[in-house]
Amino acid sequence: MSLAMRMAEFVCELKLETLPEEVVEKARTCVLNGYGIALGSHTTPFFPVAAQAALAMDGERELGSTLLASGHKSTVAGAALANAALFHGRAQEDTCGVAHFGAVLLPLLTAMVENDEGSVEQLLPALIAGYEVGGLLEMAYSAKTTAKGLRASPLYGTIAAAAAVAKMRGLNVDQTAAALSNAASFTGGILQSFGDGTDEWRYQVGIAARNGLAAATLAEAGSISAHAAFEGRSGFVRTYVGEECEISALVAQLGKEWSISKVTFKPYPVCALNQTPVIAALALRKQLDGTQPQAVRIRMNPTCVGYAGMDNIGPFSSLSGTLMSIQFCVATTLLYGEPSVERMRDFSDSAVRALMPFIQPIADPAYDLLSCCIEAEVEGKDQPLVQKCLVDHTEYSYDRSQVSTLIRRIGVETGVPEQAYDYLERFAEGLPKAKLNDVLSAFKMIQ
Repeated sequence: MSLAMRMAEFVCELKLETLPEEVVEKARTCVLNGYGIALGSHTTPFFPVAAQAALAMDGERELGSTLLASGHKSTVAGAALANAALFHGRAQEDTCGVAHFGAVLLPLLTAMVENDEGSVEQLLPALIAGYEVGGLLEMAYSAKTTAKGLRASPLYGTIAAAAAVAKMRGLNVDQTAAALSNAASFTGGILQSFGDGTDEWRYQVGIAARNGLAAATLAEAGSISAHAAFEGRSGFVRTYVGEECEISALVAQLGKEWSISKVTFKPYPVCALNQTPVIAALALRKQLDGTQPQAVRIRMNPTCVGYAGMDNIGPFSSLSGTLMSIQFCVATTLLYGEPSVERMRDFSDSAVRALMPFIQPIADPAYDLLSCCIEAEVEGKDQPLVQKCLVDHTEYSYDRSQVSTLIRRIGVETGVPEQAYDYLERFAEGLPKAKLNDVLSAFKMIQ
């Protein structure tokens, strides 16, 4: 049996009442984080661009789905494109491995529910289906696809979106398999925008959502789709990964190693791979006690140092460049403390620009993906100051109360009324029997 068919069987059999409670609760936490981060992203410039493009392509619809930061309405696909840029605006969306499925799935599923293309009761099962199918492939293959210059969020997110839409619409096994096969043909996404410090990656998640929606809609309409889309000689795995597809080994993980349980959250508006360096820099800043370091070395996993845009001292002209740069993130933190979006978009700060050339990222395989060690040379001291942070994904695997604290802190920074978060808390708590009007009411407060 093909991988598409095996994943489709898993999606169709997934029922909320039979899932482990910790999986359901993590899904509620992802919902709260996604909406909360989107609220706090209303000051970033990416939603207006995506909204303008969505309305130009899909038009305004009186009874359509809401573009959450403006109040305009368009098609489900148009709302997914615009709102995904909002969910992605602060770069604090959730992370599953190295993919940001929440920023793909939540805008899409929200638009579908509002447009009566699925019920709010199906939101959690559809969301979990997307995380599990996308996460299965991301966990197996992202190390190799990322090294090839492919970005995990759109590459696996398109397939995740197709799974979620199929579940939301109640497609049967054959239709769901066709949706996944279609998505394997429609997917992609490169990393060069990180290297150039440009904004394409902000919109990749919305395009992934649209392509996943198209994949499932075509399947529902009766598309004839490749049976071996994943394992075939010219299929997804051989083409993008360059190896054989071990179907049995992959399928054995479904429903056992829950991808959504490994989802992490970001305390700061920087790349996921820069979260620990920022935390280490905050601790080092206390040690420095106002002293300017003469040189800073930061040891990180080779994947982090080699990731597009990470080892980069600019010059910068975009928030998309600074939040990726190890040097900019660490310099800003050492000089000013916790990074904010406003601080990260201060491209011309002379102190930051002067310090960055003295910060050296070092690729060190002794450190895991989310661990690092910062050493600072200080005048008058024989030994460098050292701050080591050895963490794994559990460091950032927040519960719902921690996410609540995080998003409300961002709301203070960005001027979002407290009541907006009360609406979101009530929605997340009430799932699967929540009312989408709570979400829409929260976003009306930033329109």
